Amino acid sequence: MGLLLKKKIGKTIRLAIWEIEESEDWYLSQLQLNTNEKNRLASIRGSRRLEWLAGRWLLHVLSGEEKRLAIVVDDFGKPFLKGKSDWISLSHSHQRVAAIISNQPVGIDIQFLVEKIKRIAGKFLRKEEAESLEENVEIEQLHVYWGAKESLYKAYGKKQLEFRDHIFVTPFAYKEQGTLKGKVIKEDFKADYSIFYEKVENYMLVFAKQQSINT
Repeated sequence: MGLLLKKKIGKTIRLAIWEIEESEDWYLSQLQLNTNEKNRLASIRGSRRLEWLAGRWLLHVLSGEEKRLAIVVDDFGKPFLKGKSDWISLSHSHQRVAAIISNQPVGIDIQFLVEKIKRIAGKFLRKEEAESLEENVEIEQLHVYWGAKESLYKAYGKKQLEFRDHIFVTPFAYKEQGTLKGKVIKEDFKADYSIFYEKVENYMLVFAKQQSINT
């Protein structure tokens, strides 16, 4: 099916969702990987290979560039498009890939809705977040919280964050799409983020954009 969603939000954010139906050979023929990328792909096994390839193809589609730009990473593993200063982020789940590009720090997450998320809720929810859960939409809310914290982790970009200790999401009443506020606080770093979420079929799409920083 390929491109499921592509849209611009405001003046600075572009995002897209891709459904993986193509073969590995199709992506290889389109991407024309460089030597470093081929070496990276050789270290990946199983279904993650298709996800890795599809993510790079989707970023190319979203970038609007005529020639595909390779993805490079900084010292913390944060990805960027080679030769560009824009922030990018990728996520994948159950044959779908989501990508985002912005001129500000951003992170994105897409997750197929599953009941088993309840088993790990205690690992990522703070007390006030857990208390806000509504029984009839608990699964959806949990995926929003998880996606928000994943997105904030990626937007922060320096790893070594604990979801319960360093990432804060303002409790909310669930709707099928909405906006939230979030914070990352660690030692001398503190930043505020806007978080956006939307249920897309049986998936939860969440992304976060940094609004202000105080270090």
